[in-house]
Amino acid sequence: MFFAGTNAGALCLIVHSKLSIMLHFSKIFSSFSVDDPEKAKDFYTKVLGLKVSEDMGLLLHLNGGHEVLVYPKTNHTPATYTVLNFLVDDIEEAVETLKDQGVQFEHYEGDIETDEMGIYRGKGPLIAWFKDPAGNILSVLQEK
Repeated sequence: MFFAGTNAGALCLIVHSKLSIMLHFSKIFSSFSVDDPEKAKDFYTKVLGLKVSEDMGLLLHLNGGHEVLVYPKTNHTPATYTVLNFLVDDIEEAVETLKDQGVQFEHYEGDIETDEMGIYRGKGPLIAWFKDPAGNILSVLQEK
């Protein structure tokens, strides 16, 4: 499909494939695996307070209409990267509240050294990492 138009006197040709148009307008969602869907459901609903429905696994309903599919996998290996980031207004309050819910925060040294609360206070946002019951890495972060 070809579209021709002018911009400041120049002729522009833009080529679009059916696939790129289809993907551009499609609904997008992320996914990650867990080893025990029931433990995951309890964690995401009772500890993190998220709305969760069961459709092809667990569907996490996030702020802004976003959804994340959490699916069972018998040979699950935890993600070695952060699968979900939760932006918060006050990271210290968020860390304390989650600790009260039994969440344990990760402690790192080196380039991403965290303090005694588990908060990284270096370049970029303030961030604290923790894991879900399947070992996937999540975080709370606060923009400086």
